[in-house]
Order: sequence, then structure tokens, then C-alpha cells
Amino acid sequence: MPWIQTHLVVDKSRAPLIELLFENLGALSITLGDAGDEPMLEPAPGETPLWTATRVSGLFPGDTDTDALRAAINAALDRETGRHLRLEVLEDRDWERAWLERFAPMRFGRRLWIRPTGHQVTQPGAVVVDLDPGLAFGTGTHPTTALCLEWLDGADLEGRELVDFGCGSGILAIAALRLGAAAAIGVDHDPQALSASRENAARNGVAGRLSLFSDRDFPTRPVPLVLANILANVLIALRDRIAPLVVPGGELVLSGILREQANEVMDAYAGELQFEPPRERDGWVLLHARRPG
Repeated sequence: MPWIQTHLVVDKSRAPLIELLFENLGALSITLGDAGDEPMLEPAPGETPLWTATRVSGLFPGDTDTDALRAAINAALDRETGRHLRLEVLEDRDWERAWLERFAPMRFGRRLWIRPTGHQVTQPGAVVVDLDPGLAFGTGTHPTTALCLEWLDGADLEGRELVDFGCGSGILAIAALRLGAAAAIGVDHDPQALSASRENAARNGVAGRLSLFSDRDFPTRPVPLVLANILANVLIALRDRIAPLVVPGGELVLSGILREQANEVMDAYAGELQFEPPRERDGWVLLHARRPG
């Protein structure tokens, strides 16, 4: 049976209302996406960010009366918003599988791979993290996550403990554990992120070495390595929570930072930590620092 999909692009302030409207009209699922080209990384604690121009898509049963559906949506909207409504018919197929097939295994550094379901990695000695693309959580495709994964691939992690602050999908903590880290603590404000991290850790056989906490109740004991792939303004705002997590002689890796924001972030952490020159990719940078021991 085919499906009916509705699409409506609105300002982010109106996206929750459109989502509720589609739900009330019988949508089986609703997704939110970027209608422009706006980067979205880990949000600040307590925030649920959306893109400035957000596409709200609803999936309805194929036997839905499209004329009645369009009329019901338009009746709830002002005329200008309703002009942007689009309906389409989707033929019945495994949409999740079709989406996953667009992704192939990705290598970071010399031996670290992120592998979606249904793919193989043949490189001898490869370290593989099994992770499917997911909405809102890291999969390695964004330059900031790629920079962090490449840094982890080149680091000596054997037997070390780390904190992944703003863990999202858990991709960085899980990669570190697969690369030899002894234990990791994942911290995030979003329960859905913690759930995703837990599932991904189990899938990769490292659940017993990954502890997950809300940002409100995680242990603040310093560790040898702290990772934070968030956003520059959040890194600056959370400086007094993140910097003390690094033990003397320990390392701090910060990402989610645009090139022009790097100096401001380094200035916020200066005095306690010594930074190396930034690593850059596509206008984004990774900052690596050490606390003198």
C-alpha cells in the first residue's frame, strides 16, 4: 500500500504547532528536518533546538483522503503558510533500508571505521564501530565529528578513562572504547541521546565499560581525557564544568567550533590548559589542549 506524505516548511517557532497538527490529523510518524543548509550539533543543556527554516513532514496511511487532509491542514493555517503545503504519494517500500543504502562505511585516520548495517569492512586490523545513520545524533558525517574520530584514531587510548560531554549517539565514547580505552562516561541532557548511546554501546560490545549520566547528576571526578563536541558558545558557557574534569597531565578535545570562533574558545580555557594549533576541516576546527602535570 502506498503512503501519503505531507511537507511544510515553517519558521522554527511554529514547527511544534505543525507537528501537533499533523499528529492530530492522524499522522503515523512525523520528522523534522533542515529546510536550508544550517549546521546542527549538540545543543546546550536544557535546549531542544530546531533549524531556522524547519521542514515538518508527516506520513499518513495510503487510503487517506488527500483532498480532505489538505483542507483540514489549510483550515488550521493562515493562507500564506498554507501556500507552501506539499503532498506526495510514496510507493510502498522499505524506506529505512533505502536510506541506509545511501551510506557506506567511513574510515577515520588509519584504522577506525564507522559501519552501517549491511556493509562489510575488509581492511586488516580495522577497528569497527557499528552505527546506523540517525536523526540529530552524530554518525561521523559532519566535519566536527570526523575531526574527533580522526584524533581518537591517532591517540594512545590504551587503558585510559574518558568523559564524552554531550555524547549524543555515543559515537566518540564508543570509538574510544573500541580503540582501547578502559572506561568512558557519557554525559548528555537529552534522555533520547542517552538511550541511543546505551543501545549503540550494547551493539558494539562495550556497554559494560560505558556509564551514562544526565548532565545534572554525572560524577565530576577528573579523568585523563575529556571530549566535548558541542558548539562554541556552549563550550564557553560550560567552561567551569568542563575544564575541571581534566586531571593534571590530562587532555581536552573540543570541537563544534567554527574557524573564526577558535580564539574565543581558547581564551575561555586559557590559564589552566595549553593548546596546540587548531586542526581544521571545511571551516570547522578541533582544539586539543593539555593541563600541565
